[in-house]
Amino acid sequence: MPRRSKGPRLWLRRAQYDRNGRFTHAAVWLIKDGQHRESTGCSADDRRGAEAALAAYISVKHLDEAQAGVRPPARIPVADVLALYGRDVAPKHSRPRETAQRIAALLGYFGDKVLSDINGGVCRSYVEHRGSSAAARRELEDLRAAINHHRREGLCSAIVEVVLPEASPARERWLTRSEAARLLWAAWRYREVQKGRPTERRSRQHIARFILLALYTGTRAGAICGAALQPTVGRGWIDVARGVFYRRPEGERETKKRKPPVPLPPELHGHLRRWKSRGQQFAVEWLGKPVSSIKKAFRAVAADAGLGIDVTPHVLRHTAATWLMQAGTDPWEAAGFLGMTVETLMSRYGHHHPDYLSGARAAFSRHRDRHRNAATEREQTSSNVKKIAEYSRGGR
Repeated sequence: MPRRSKGPRLWLRRAQYDRNGRFTHAAVWLIKDGQHRESTGCSADDRRGAEAALAAYISVKHLDEAQAGVRPPARIPVADVLALYGRDVAPKHSRPRETAQRIAALLGYFGDKVLSDINGGVCRSYVEHRGSSAAARRELEDLRAAINHHRREGLCSAIVEVVLPEASPARERWLTRSEAARLLWAAWRYREVQKGRPTERRSRQHIARFILLALYTGTRAGAICGAALQPTVGRGWIDVARGVFYRRPEGERETKKRKPPVPLPPELHGHLRRWKSRGQQFAVEWLGKPVSSIKKAFRAVAADAGLGIDVTPHVLRHTAATWLMQAGTDPWEAAGFLGMTVETLMSRYGHHHPDYLSGARAAFSRHRDRHRNAATEREQTSSNVKKIAEYSRGGR
């Protein structure tokens, strides 16, 4: 039986030197496809860019085969299915670059397989291969969506099931007021250390601004980092004059991760007016440019604040939801503020509300009072009966 090709994949070509040891070529990611080699133009530290380039290469290569008509699963390469999904569906996602990276990860494992190879065992093997159940589940969800899209287009003659690992339990971590204060101060007061001495360079104050926005609005990190302080094409924006955060960019498709406009609490509104008056153009910026990701700096701030690795940027959203519930906020209003359904809010955070299951709790009090009243009534009845009996005996 002929050996099946591994299909297109990434390969890191090491830095090159001449015979005299002089540097000639930097390390670069290449795409290997059989005997074909093609540079991605991405350096060794740009793995994400290389994965996106691989996804684009495969989309172009397999697009014609992907639309070759109805075929049985044994004759449909997984690469064809992912190529079609990458062209038709992925560009419409709110973060298409991340989708492209997940497609590239799938191709690294499924690129030499056909649809008939996919079963529970192969899916579980992929989870082991990835080493992260959460990452593997998200990527397999993309694979399932790609297969379903391919079949709905009338290109596959059978249903192919993707077996997902169990979803991770919902995180329960949220910050107390004192923990949030420690986190803010760790970001705001941080000073860079150079040559063993602290300088006046405070390079993490933009993280403090992110923390304030996340705590006071419960907005996801991506929407905060993408927000401008004036109307900007392709970005959400904060109307500082009116105090409204328009979290979803105009024209962006609404997804299940809702981004409704939210009014700014007075404390946060004051900060934003001050930031804008000082020339700031974006909600979170560094050297005048918007920050695309704060994960690395946030991790360092959390460590400085003495908080564990379980405190991530998304924990601030959990914190905002928890604080709203603890304050007794109406669930319908809290859900609208956070951009989630009332069902999701109550299932995850409802137990923090002071009225949570208050009817059931009150039932025990009513039950106790009813029995107490009944006992008192019995005592009174017994006492009255005794008095009547004594009076009757005395009367005879």
